[in-house]
Amino acid sequence: MNKHTKIYIAGHRGLAGSAIGRELQRQGYTNLVGRTHAQLDLEDATATQQFFLQERPEVVILAAAKVGGIHANNSYPVEFLMSNLLVESNVCRAAYATGVNRLIFLGSSCIYPCNCPQPIKEEYFLTGPLEFTNRAYALAKIAGIEMCWSYNRQYLTKWLAVMPTNLYGSGDNYDRNNSHVLPSLIRKIHEAKVANDETVVLWGSGTPKREFLYVDDLAKAVVFLASLDNEHYADLTNPAQCPLINIGTGEDQSIRKLAEIIAEVVGYNGKFIQDTSKPDGTMRKVLDVSRINQLGWRASTSLKEGINLTYKDFENNISSDGVYTPSLLGAGVV
Repeated sequence: MNKHTKIYIAGHRGLAGSAIGRELQRQGYTNLVGRTHAQLDLEDATATQQFFLQERPEVVILAAAKVGGIHANNSYPVEFLMSNLLVESNVCRAAYATGVNRLIFLGSSCIYPCNCPQPIKEEYFLTGPLEFTNRAYALAKIAGIEMCWSYNRQYLTKWLAVMPTNLYGSGDNYDRNNSHVLPSLIRKIHEAKVANDETVVLWGSGTPKREFLYVDDLAKAVVFLASLDNEHYADLTNPAQCPLINIGTGEDQSIRKLAEIIAEVVGYNGKFIQDTSKPDGTMRKVLDVSRINQLGWRASTSLKEGINLTYKDFENNISSDGVYTPSLLGAGVV
């Protein structure tokens, strides 16, 4: 890529997409294209095709997705499956039809088997059963990976699937019912502090371990990969192999320890109660990130530092009636 390459960020107002847009802008890329859901419904194949024919992006970063936590995934599997399948297939078809040079598809670490060895290497993909609570979402993401590989094999495209670990940061979803664990805990612990509650109830046993990546680090990794020289990028998208690469820190924390770190950052001094009637999900999930580290990228934001930055953003953008409205979503993207 050069600084004038036309880059389409699908999902440029989401957690990952907005961070990628900000990072591209920070690095001097000037030709960034995005559309809100109201402007372009990527589930509509005709509208998606017309957009690609009109804009002719050279690089596509596919960060648009329907996402949510355990409760949302477990409650609405049809929506998580169908919405993500439609978006992926429509974008990939239109990208190929209009000659997109590089496409980077953002997956999720839930595509890996629930009981595979730790840390999780890329080659563990499709080697065992999935975690049941987010199976539908994971299968949609697996289809997106297979789509990238199929286009590479059949049409010699250069499409790459990146697997980020659990993301957090500015622009996250703090919905009380449908958010992921880290933003859910930030909101719950913040509200307990404001209300002077003596206890906070945590889902599950608190013992499952998770890896968390600050979203600005994810953005740097995606731009790093998208701007690799032709030789290294071609190695990653060689049709003979699945074009899959992990992005994470390679370190994990128990959910209980995560809550304690958040409480320290928020300034909450109450106690935690574990509701063991709620599901734990996969007991441990940490990615092997040696492959991207060997290419020259490494996460630089510690968990506590990232939570500090995230909580400051939450405090600055939460209204008195509890509505979170981030100010940086989509900045710099036309």
